[in-house]
Amino acid sequence: MKATERQVNDITILDISGRISLGDETALLRNTIRDLIARGKKYLLLNLGQVPYIDSSGIAELVSAFVAARREGGDVKLLKLTKKVRDTVEIVHLGSIFELFDDEDAALKAFASKQNEEPDSLARAG
Repeated sequence: MKATERQVNDITILDISGRISLGDETALLRNTIRDLIARGKKYLLLNLGQVPYIDSSGIAELVSAFVAARREGGDVKLLKLTKKVRDTVEIVHLGSIFELFDDEDAALKAFASKQNEEPDSLARAG
């Protein structure tokens, strides 16, 4: 597995390629995401367009990333899932947790609209 980081405003796009399975791949994904969040990059778009396979440990790392980002007030969205990865995500019902996108611009706009909503919801709660 290989991960390349890009930045669009305050959204970090992580272009991931290769299998995400138990072992070095999931450790690399975990460490990369933890490092991003530690650096204050809490809005993550994971581009899985070059990921041919993900196993249960890879799915667990995606969920862990989501929880870590949310804990910091951020979010994680998934982009360009290959058919096999999308099937796996659907089997374990992760579509109810993650927003899934085929179009990068649409995903970036979804982050922007969510970020614009948050201050209002916090103001109402206070």
